[in-house]
Amino acid sequence: MPPRKAPTARQQRLGTELRRMREQAGLSLVQASALLGTDRTNISNAESGRHGVSGERVRAWASHYGCPDAAYVDALVAMTEERGKGWWEEYRGTLSSGALDLAELEHHALAFRAVQIMHMPGLLQTEEYARAVFSQAVPPLGPEILRRRLSHRMRRRDVLDRHPAAPDCTFLIHEAALRMLFGGRRVAQGQLEHLLKESERENITVKVIPFSVGGFPHAGSSTLYVSGPVPQLDTVQLDTPAGSAFIDAESRLANYRSVLERTEEQSLSPRRSRDFIRDVVRQL
Repeated sequence: MPPRKAPTARQQRLGTELRRMREQAGLSLVQASALLGTDRTNISNAESGRHGVSGERVRAWASHYGCPDAAYVDALVAMTEERGKGWWEEYRGTLSSGALDLAELEHHALAFRAVQIMHMPGLLQTEEYARAVFSQAVPPLGPEILRRRLSHRMRRRDVLDRHPAAPDCTFLIHEAALRMLFGGRRVAQGQLEHLLKESERENITVKVIPFSVGGFPHAGSSTLYVSGPVPQLDTVQLDTPAGSAFIDAESRLANYRSVLERTEEQSLSPRRSRDFIRDVVRQL
């Protein structure tokens, strides 16, 4: 099988976990190749995501590496059994790989928490609001790419309706995002009313961070913390001017968990948040 030209972030993540498993066993590539009876190039290609790996091989490697975490190994095996292309592949070549990787990450998420400072969460945006946000792009987006971006963003929202188990979502939204009039007052009102409606779902919690709380951790950027089937497979996604950045180092995941916990402690309760949003709507 020829190597993948451009492995996705999820394929790379599986490889990263195989490398971590080997390194935690204290084995070099040379030592692992001797232990497993395979060429070290095969191991290297699997660890980089350039080559696929079967669930049977993952279990064999985990056994040889002495990995004691059965749930973790089962989760890795499940990743190898994913077949077919996701809907986001329809956008490959017209949208950035980061946008596609984010859709794939959300698709497989069991739960996530997000902090948004200046924008509504992408999964809760109306089409008119998203259009207004995209209109601020530099350089300006052409009509075709704008249609593709809007279509992609609207399709991402389907994960909230996923059956049998939609992800549990907690959105921490700063008051600044509530008061930004992207698209003007009518569009902003429609967006806030949509936010209120979505906040009533059982799997969605919206909590507002009011100006009155002052500062809070990581106030300068938006953060999405995605929970995998086991904590080792959690991921943090950050929006940057250059696109999406994905973080999975264990120490940094622990740091972001602490940041989100402290930020959520400073947020209003879901009920008070809905009352707060209604007040903002009335003021527009």
